[in-house]
Amino acid sequence: MTVRTWVDPVDVHAVADRVEALFRSVFGGTADGVWVAPGRVNLIGEHVDYAGGLVLPFALPYVTTVAVRARDDDQLHCVSTHTEERWHGDLSEVAPGHPPGWAAYVAGVVWALRDSGTVSAGTGFDVAVHSSVPVGSGLSSSAALECAFALAVADLLGLPTDADGRFGLIAACIRAENQIAGASTGGMDQTVAMLAHPGHALLLDCSSGATRLVPIDFASANGRLLVIDTNAPHRLVDGQYGNRRAALEKACAELGVETLRDIDDADAALGSLTAPESVKRVRHVLTEIRRVSEVVELLTQARIADVGNLLTSSHLSLRDDYEVSSVELDSAVDAALEAGAWGARMTGGGFGGSALALVPADRVEAVVERVLRSAARASLPTPQFLSAEPSRSAHRLRPTSCRWSR
Repeated sequence: MTVRTWVDPVDVHAVADRVEALFRSVFGGTADGVWVAPGRVNLIGEHVDYAGGLVLPFALPYVTTVAVRARDDDQLHCVSTHTEERWHGDLSEVAPGHPPGWAAYVAGVVWALRDSGTVSAGTGFDVAVHSSVPVGSGLSSSAALECAFALAVADLLGLPTDADGRFGLIAACIRAENQIAGASTGGMDQTVAMLAHPGHALLLDCSSGATRLVPIDFASANGRLLVIDTNAPHRLVDGQYGNRRAALEKACAELGVETLRDIDDADAALGSLTAPESVKRVRHVLTEIRRVSEVVELLTQARIADVGNLLTSSHLSLRDDYEVSSVELDSAVDAALEAGAWGARMTGGGFGGSALALVPADRVEAVVERVLRSAARASLPTPQFLSAEPSRSAHRLRPTSCRWSR
């Protein structure tokens, strides 16, 4: 039997030490500071953020750190411990598709802040990146990078970083991902990275932008939430994500609504759609939004175990109606349920990435072993297991007691 692999959270200061060492080795001298932002997991509410729905994510104890130093020119220099691919260029040349690759998430933030008039030209940045968020796992390493860097820019340029200021940074990060990196994602990932609170999930109304902290304590019910990284590539760049979003936009046009949140009678709406695919896609969104509200109510009543059935229903909807699951995700979910999990589902964009399993504490070992055995039997990649404990939002880690204004 393959020995299971746990990806334990790395102490945030150890992650910071690593990124500072990279900065010194590449750029020389010291950075102006180190900023950190978390990865996230979405408990429930998948593929509804861009439909104006409700989502319930929380921050994970896995983080992306950036060491940043401001420059007195328009140049951006980016390096990362996770790739030999470096990028440097003029910030005035940033545009959709340029720079390519991971640097788009960094350069796009400055582009969005400049385009909105928040930041003027004339300041560049040296940026080093190190992350403990597993890349490609569907735990939003890209948004963590955007938010850590956006907070760094705000601090270095004297922009507000209170709640109101963070909403402006969230908007910039979303534009960076959508328009420069070319990923048609909603704003859930950036919002939770900026607004998360330990011990809480963040209920986000993607239509109004309203947020509410929801206490969540798995241990109080002798339970544990496992993140199962299937190690299958998180495939968002092959057009599938964009296709699903386009299908919802087409359905909204047919129904005469701006977003699916505007629908009062779900049965009537589904009955009026002409394309079978539209019926399936819209049915997922409408039922998923309802599941989010039901989970919030259960959490409010501390009925943790009862959340499990709704997680499983979410997975079936994502698998059958939205068709964004994968053989790796289905294997992990089915195995977890067979081994006694209260509930399980894929999480994130799908087409690979991670699954969640809400598990009684005394069934954790059995669930882990069954998931590993199922993957091995089907010749799938060996899954890894992560800790899902609600953690804090993006913040400046070093130094902790000063401000900048350039």
